[in-house]
Amino acid sequence: MTYRDITSKQVLTWACVSIGARMPVAMAPLALVFLVRERPGGYPLGAALAAVYVLGEILGAPVLGMRMNPRRARPQLAAGLAAGAVGFAGLGALPGAHPVILAACAFLAGAAPAAAAGGLRALLTSLVPEHAAAQALSAESMLMAVVWAVSPAAVTGLALGVAPGVPLLLAAALMASSVAGLWLLPEGWQAEERTEGSSKLRVLAGAWPAYVTGAAGLCLLALAELVLPALLEQRGIGVGWSGPLLLGMSVTSGVGAFLYGLRTWPGRLATRSVLLLCGMSAAAVLLARIPDLAGIAAGLAVAGLLQSAAMLTRNLSLREALPSGALAAGYSVMYAAAGAGYAATGSLAGALLKLAAPSTAVLAGVVLTLILTGIGWWGEIRGQRSRGRREVEAADGSGRSRTPTAP
Repeated sequence: MTYRDITSKQVLTWACVSIGARMPVAMAPLALVFLVRERPGGYPLGAALAAVYVLGEILGAPVLGMRMNPRRARPQLAAGLAAGAVGFAGLGALPGAHPVILAACAFLAGAAPAAAAGGLRALLTSLVPEHAAAQALSAESMLMAVVWAVSPAAVTGLALGVAPGVPLLLAAALMASSVAGLWLLPEGWQAEERTEGSSKLRVLAGAWPAYVTGAAGLCLLALAELVLPALLEQRGIGVGWSGPLLLGMSVTSGVGAFLYGLRTWPGRLATRSVLLLCGMSAAAVLLARIPDLAGIAAGLAVAGLLQSAAMLTRNLSLREALPSGALAAGYSVMYAAAGAGYAATGSLAGALLKLAAPSTAVLAGVVLTLILTGIGWWGEIRGQRSRGRREVEAADGSGRSRTPTAP
């Protein structure tokens, strides 16, 4: 299995569509802060708009993902992305509007296209051979690492060099272009099993351990992005290093995704996920304890390297646990769970920064990550035992004896 197995014109087209759909998501929080920072109470208002945007994503992803028809996903994806483009355009065109109007546009921009990430991921794995799913998801992770590395610089340059609303207008144009690109891709993907309504809900709920560990992986990313400036200040290091350090983390995240897709790794996916999350937690502990810039950079680099691989194991576990008809919904729920983990850790870190040192906030976030990892691990083990018992009962019911016969 190599990356040659996923090289095709359709995968390249998918990559272009995915950039158009996902880069606005990466740009949005920082762009919203820059949009209103010169207004009275600008920074708090920007943070509030970013929170509303993320809330829209968290609510929209599972609700819209549940309703996605895998065989005819294109109309739903196009409608969501088009509505998201309208939301971004409204923000960029009306920077001086009343905060309620801006909040409504931010919610629309977050919620309407929230299921696109899951739908596009399910579509990608349908475009490649079955045995190349890991390479396809690794390539997606590398692409997203580039998008998240480029977006902050693009937002900052356009907002400060041109106008505050320009990054959001660019986001609207990118998302609209992804709508047009969908018609160059298949309308949907073949579903092995049709699961709708309460049946689909039960199937998705059965994969809850993957969602919990997915949230755990984003907890440490939230720590890195939100607490890093305060941690650098605590260490007597210029906060201007935050950008280069996070860029380095994005680069190593892409490297980690590339390395993961190079070979088949031993052990169960659940075991790999736990080991990777524990490794990330150890890197975050070093980040909190090492006082010099080089040590902080090394901790972030290791965390980024392991984080992308950990998220890949979660996506692959979800792919194993769900029928193809529920994959897009499952990926969307995972997206919402990861966003909830990010938001919860950010809230915890923000509250702790008022009471304790930044390094203590990082350690508290590590504890939360390990708790979520443990809950997810327990759920996976419990699920494996339950499936084993059902298989034995099914074998008994078909007339096969559980007691071996003498030769």
